[in-house]
Amino acid sequence: MKWTKQKLNNLFFFLGLAAVVVMLFTFDVSFVELWQYICHAGYWLIPIVGVWIIIYAINALSWRAIICSKSEEGRHISFWRIYRLTITGYALNYATPVGGLGGEPYRIMELSKDIGNQRATSSVILYAMMHFFAHFWYWFSSIFIYLALAAVGDLPINRTIAILLGIVIAFCLVAFYLFSKGYRNGLAANVIRWIGHIPGLKGWSSRFQEKHAEALHNIDEQIAALHAEDKRAFYYSLLLEYLSRVIQSSEVMFMLLLFGIDCGGGFSGLLLTFLHGFLIVSFTTLFANLIGFLPMQLGVQEGGFVLSIAALGLSAAFGIFVSIICRVREIFWILIGLLLMKLDKN
Repeated sequence: MKWTKQKLNNLFFFLGLAAVVVMLFTFDVSFVELWQYICHAGYWLIPIVGVWIIIYAINALSWRAIICSKSEEGRHISFWRIYRLTITGYALNYATPVGGLGGEPYRIMELSKDIGNQRATSSVILYAMMHFFAHFWYWFSSIFIYLALAAVGDLPINRTIAILLGIVIAFCLVAFYLFSKGYRNGLAANVIRWIGHIPGLKGWSSRFQEKHAEALHNIDEQIAALHAEDKRAFYYSLLLEYLSRVIQSSEVMFMLLLFGIDCGGGFSGLLLTFLHGFLIVSFTTLFANLIGFLPMQLGVQEGGFVLSIAALGLSAAFGIFVSIICRVREIFWILIGLLLMKLDKN
């Protein structure tokens, strides 16, 4: 059977819908308890869910900077179209396993209608790299925020914590080195070769490399060109991606305020509360990405929230509340993404 783009679109849609159904029936609480959590959040759900309108807009601007740099035709693509593909791509990433591999193929398929398959592929790969690159900078900077708060006596510091922080620093430094190599030399061909090490896929990898050798070479040249020839677009995209992670911290800050945790109130109290939210999101996403091979990271994200919140001296009950409300927010945006998929007629 020949897979047309419309059939693939429908496949992505039903995979996302199935994942939502699975998520609804795999909550660690009953539907009655879930409704109680939602009612407890009350009107705070509006900023918790609504802040992602801003986050996705910043993500779209970051991706658009790469698209416009890589392709003259990309300058004519409307921001609204990129915004829709951004939301839908992340919705599919939430809903699919192996670290979210559903959104990128969908974005390539849709963007290729505007700028061709090779440029769409290089732009999507570059944006995915930028998204993860910004994550590492987010995790790296959180170490120094933790140390600063520990220095003023707000957070605990001991030998075990120091060792863990050192491991994270080393992990990030290794990642920075690998990303720098990827940006200088490209990544597409290496990824296909790496897939060949997976049992059962060696033959497919070899055939794909032989058949698409020129295309992979062109894609890698386009990836390397962004960092080498358009550093302004590179760093602008990176800054926006990092900013989106910082703004994401306000989601947890809203929940801290909901529980009356404002670190004494006033500007300094709100700043401290925001920094606590920054650390909670940072350590949770680090944990979730290290073990990110389940659809919507079932159970991983929840455990990450509980552990990171407990490390800051807050109750496990608050960790459970945060994880459940974040899961509700994810389901909401998955549904929005799937709806936009069907409404996008371009």
